[in-house]
Amino acid sequence: MTGADNRGVSRALTEAYIDQFPQEAMDVLEAAPVAEIVQLLRAESVERAARVLSRMSSGLAAEVLLHMKPELARRSLTAMDPGRAAILLSGLDEHSRNAQLEALDSALAQELRELMAYPEGSAGRLMEPRAASMPARLTVRQALGRLRRFSARDAALLVVSDDAGRLAGLLELADVVRADPGQRLAELISFSPARVTALTPREEIVELFARHRLRVLPVVDLEDRLLGVIRQAAVIQAAQEEAAADLQAMVGVGRDERALSPPLVAMRKRLPWLNINLVTAFLAAAVVGIFENTIAQFTALAVLLPVVAGQSGNTGAQALAVIMRGLALREIRLRHWQRVLFKETLAGLLNGVAIALVTGLGVLLWSQSWGLAWVIAAAMVLSMALASLSGAAIPLILKAVGRDPAQSAAIFLTTVTDIVGFASFLGFAVAFSSLLL
Repeated sequence: MTGADNRGVSRALTEAYIDQFPQEAMDVLEAAPVAEIVQLLRAESVERAARVLSRMSSGLAAEVLLHMKPELARRSLTAMDPGRAAILLSGLDEHSRNAQLEALDSALAQELRELMAYPEGSAGRLMEPRAASMPARLTVRQALGRLRRFSARDAALLVVSDDAGRLAGLLELADVVRADPGQRLAELISFSPARVTALTPREEIVELFARHRLRVLPVVDLEDRLLGVIRQAAVIQAAQEEAAADLQAMVGVGRDERALSPPLVAMRKRLPWLNINLVTAFLAAAVVGIFENTIAQFTALAVLLPVVAGQSGNTGAQALAVIMRGLALREIRLRHWQRVLFKETLAGLLNGVAIALVTGLGVLLWSQSWGLAWVIAAAMVLSMALASLSGAAIPLILKAVGRDPAQSAAIFLTTVTDIVGFASFLGFAVAFSSLLL
């Protein structure tokens, strides 16, 4: 077999793997160097390159696009779904984004600009603007004849609109096939489907998909004219990317930073929050400094400080994770703040009592001091209750002031739990110093 034959077989295997195992292929590409991904896409058809870019995470796809030759980038963007292309271009800096748009057909460039004008995380950013629909006046026979023009996913669930372009309903293909050929589509619609406007936030969209078990969600304007549709796959992908970005934001890392981002980019994204963390660390150190004389007198306190701070930190992190999940899935609203704070405080208090018993016993066996065991047990109860309260309150406060609840919440929580842990333990030690002698 010649070298050309070998290359042909290799390409055929690559294409078959990408087409038949798209998720596994994406897992491989996400870990590959950008240069290798560009080289792979250069050897593929434009349609396949567009599909691969569409399935990648937005950050990686934007980076790959910047390294592609201008003509290949232009043809790939043209072949992509406009909604996904708009998300991809939104990840570029303004100069690079304008350069990519200027290379496109003017009509497509205008469509992408309109899509990018929608707020981040809105229905307008998630929808497919070129949704295929059928007029409600068509008979079943006419509709089935038109299905040849539809893609497989558009044909599975038909979007039906009236003559003015207003949304009339959704129809399962199976229901259409079973209907009388002379029956009109309008007669088959039995209910008005859920719909959203282009400005509906992603949280409400996720809630609608979960509550109604939707596969497709129509997006309409104020006059109920169809603008596009949001598919379940787009919501899942957006939720996954949002969850990954939230994990980074909670610890002060930029949402768009990737594992292979340049070191200078990583430094620029992280340094401001590291400085904030340094300031808050000094606050915690200042609390310890207030009790310097007490620590010098009872050196065992210095040994046990990390125990109290660590437990309160873990307790706060548990509460933070639960509240963040509740806000993300819209299980709770700001109006639930009293109920949420009471529940988390009580949970922290009860866990604190249980942990205090174990901690007190351990310290008693180690130090043979009933006084020290009592002080650390009391501190554990108070610090864990306050830490749980803080873990619930911080994301709610950020939400109330219009900030992203995930934005560096862990940094603020760490500061609060350290201060609470140090102050409660050392405060009890000062108040009951006679028991430590």
